[in-house]
Amino acid sequence: MSSHPSLSKVQADHLDRDAIIYVRQSSLMQVRDNTASTMRQYDLVQRALSLGWAREHIQVIDQDQGHSGASTIGRDGFQSLVAEVGLKHCGAVLSLEVSRLARSCSDWYHLLEICALTDTLVIDDEGIYDPGHYNDRLLLGFKGTMSEAELHWLRQRLLGGKVTKAEQGTLRFRLPVGLQYDLTGKVVLDPDEEVQAAVRLIFALFEQYGSALAVVKHFTQQHLRFPDRRWERTRKGELVWEPLQCGRALSILHNPFYAGAYVYGRTKTRKQTLPGEELRIKGHTRQVKQEDWPIVLRDVHPGYITWEQFRSHQQMLDDNRTWRPEERRGAVREGSALLQGIVLCGICGRRMNVRYLRDGSIPSYECRQAHAQRAEKTCQTMRGDEIDRGVAACFLEAIAPSHLSVSLATLEELEGRAKQIDRQWQLRVERVQYEADLARRRYTQVDPENRLVARNLERDWNEKLADVERLQREYAMAPKPTAFALTPSERQRILALAHNVPAVWHAPTTTATERKQLVRFLIKDVTLTRKETCIEIRIRWRTEALTAVTVARPKVVADARRTSPEVVARIRELAPTQTATQIAHRLNEEGWQTGLGGSFTASKVEWVRAAYAIALDCPEGPGFCPGGQRGDGRYSALAAAELLNVNVSTIADWCKAGILEYVRAGTCGPRWITLTPEIIAELRKPTQRHWKRRGPRQSKENMVQ
Repeated sequence: MSSHPSLSKVQADHLDRDAIIYVRQSSLMQVRDNTASTMRQYDLVQRALSLGWAREHIQVIDQDQGHSGASTIGRDGFQSLVAEVGLKHCGAVLSLEVSRLARSCSDWYHLLEICALTDTLVIDDEGIYDPGHYNDRLLLGFKGTMSEAELHWLRQRLLGGKVTKAEQGTLRFRLPVGLQYDLTGKVVLDPDEEVQAAVRLIFALFEQYGSALAVVKHFTQQHLRFPDRRWERTRKGELVWEPLQCGRALSILHNPFYAGAYVYGRTKTRKQTLPGEELRIKGHTRQVKQEDWPIVLRDVHPGYITWEQFRSHQQMLDDNRTWRPEERRGAVREGSALLQGIVLCGICGRRMNVRYLRDGSIPSYECRQAHAQRAEKTCQTMRGDEIDRGVAACFLEAIAPSHLSVSLATLEELEGRAKQIDRQWQLRVERVQYEADLARRRYTQVDPENRLVARNLERDWNEKLADVERLQREYAMAPKPTAFALTPSERQRILALAHNVPAVWHAPTTTATERKQLVRFLIKDVTLTRKETCIEIRIRWRTEALTAVTVARPKVVADARRTSPEVVARIRELAPTQTATQIAHRLNEEGWQTGLGGSFTASKVEWVRAAYAIALDCPEGPGFCPGGQRGDGRYSALAAAELLNVNVSTIADWCKAGILEYVRAGTCGPRWITLTPEIIAELRKPTQRHWKRRGPRQSKENMVQ
């Protein structure tokens, strides 16, 4: 078996090209702390000189300091090295070890392939390798594989130690505001009373309003601020007060540390390439569901709320989400729809939407998820005012036994909220006053002759005094909680009023939002099913009990404008003995209304008579009574004259003289006379006299005579 002569692998052709020395550290902390390793990599220049390269042919690439070798993304120095090797400008690549060049087999073998094609040597601290030779290529391949495996082992060791400490509850996190580590490393409440009060106020307001945005709105209206701690190196631990934002409120409400629990694994990060951007890999962090948290240690340190309260808050926040509304109730809105967010379709089971009719005062419940998503037919649509009244009646009936306890608890809760807000302002003023006193002490302790220092301290003192004055003025002008203004007599009146929950429910001062929040405390959801003549309402309470209620379907427009059958029957009953005017007056006295909701008039009664074929037994004029006698027994003037054998004018004279009793519609209407057998026997003439009308000529002759 023949063997190659033991010749040096560094040839003249290699020396004519450049020797590139690659220097890299994985992180900026290593660059700062591991200076010895960096010096060893720069010392490879001496190694290249000893191998025969001239000083001008030695090039150092160190622009990848602070970058990991797990990928070529972001390593411009390594990419420049590969380009130089591919152009055959490089005779050798020098690195302290393989892991400095690459910790990924794909990148490492790519570099070896190019080195083999361009006859480029690879030199490390242990030897010189020619990738074109099989044995050297095999050895370099093993080194690259071990380098990649080493990165995996390091990561696993670090992660294993991290998980072990987390299982013991000793892995330290950056604690949220309101919690701190004491000198022994235990988690305790922030010793600052103002910070504690601000955190407690957020949880108290959320339990009251049930919405994170409502909590932020309350802070804004009351001109309150929320604390935050800086984590920059130069300002680490510094406390600042800023306006509360919705994202900050949500992060506090979602944080289990406030419930005294130690949780590890709330988020999970995985690498992914992002489309539309330059080739790079970013860590994608996503939230892990609460039931999938790997490590949860409860009651390991003091908290602001209990674990049960935290669970309830998470459920409430999840219900408030606006995406996938068919699965969530959503936050309470300002609209008048009582069942907004908790009403379900009795046909398909989806959550129904709310639409308002007219001016927004009449709600309408619609199941249009299938129509909006798949262009299918809308399941059902129904007017909601009667439905809301039916559900409200059930709710008030269910809450009736606990009127007094609810009212007392509500009053105490309002007083507690008011005290919390006032306490927050007092602590804020106390903090600013302390800073002003501290500035005063600093100013009084300085040498008065040292004006360079005294001027700055005096200016700082004046600024603090101005802050105190400004904050006191804001506190005086801030809206005061109404619970502080209640006198004992007013308190008793409120408690007396609270005995009648329906009165409070229907009071104009009670907003729709407050009513809906009360309903959600007891009712889980309401299912509506439209039948032919009614709407079935099934109420599912928080206790999973079911209550079935039925309400009549709203009338169509034609039926709603039609005169009610009861009114028609009443007109039919009165028509034989009363006129249209009398019937209208009688109906208005009894409280009946027309189909449009107005009062009755004679013309409206006549229209109803004509529409329902009610006989005109008692008309206003004699033309509608051919027989001359109405249903009430009264006679027209002409019929009375014929019956009494007198003239119509005589009937008029007798009516004016009071001899005959009569009625008439208006001052000029026709008379209807009452004639009894006695009156007829007394006033009836034996025969009727017929008067001849004289002509004009006969009248002149009589005048001449």
